[in-house]
Amino acid sequence: MDSKNYHEDLLHIRSMMERSSRFISLSGLSGVVAGLAAIIGAVYVYFVFEREGISYFDGDRNIFGPSLVKELVLIGTCILVVAVLSGYIFTANKSKKKGLKIWDATTKRLLATFAIPLVTGGFVCLGLLYHHLFVMISPATLIFYGLALVSAERYTLTDIKYLGYCQIVLGLISLFFLGWGLLFWTIGFGVLHIVYGMIMHKKYK
Repeated sequence: MDSKNYHEDLLHIRSMMERSSRFISLSGLSGVVAGLAAIIGAVYVYFVFEREGISYFDGDRNIFGPSLVKELVLIGTCILVVAVLSGYIFTANKSKKKGLKIWDATTKRLLATFAIPLVTGGFVCLGLLYHHLFVMISPATLIFYGLALVSAERYTLTDIKYLGYCQIVLGLISLFFLGWGLLFWTIGFGVLHIVYGMIMHKKYK
């Protein structure tokens, strides 16, 4: 009996330490929603290309006009907003069910660690936009997003680093297939997010 109680106490202490040092309320469903939003956005972009007379799967190098670039940036921004809002809503609900605070010192450390490579990548992408190096934007977003996930693993679920590794590898591969950024972007932000989200939802529901 004493041995059993000792083991239960150790598990309880371990759980308390994990809750205090890691943000464990990330919702897998938010990943699924973010992935679906990315895929819907990618399909919409494909039809935008068709409207502009750009046949994406022909593999031709195309010149994007200023109006098209602005529209693509707007679409990307909308996808980001949907992903962030869904992430907050699902995570807040999960935190509430577990009786955990969504905003504490651990959350601040997580966001700071996640933001450094992400913001850096954002400025790199702005520089690429400024110099009209559009084919480099998709690899850059995948690589820096992956680095942000790997960096954030220290303060949240350790599984997130595997998603980060996949994003980095995918981004590096896409550097050798410039012009196919939309396809790689769809796989990285769409398919991988959905697969990761479903696995996490099943594992931590």
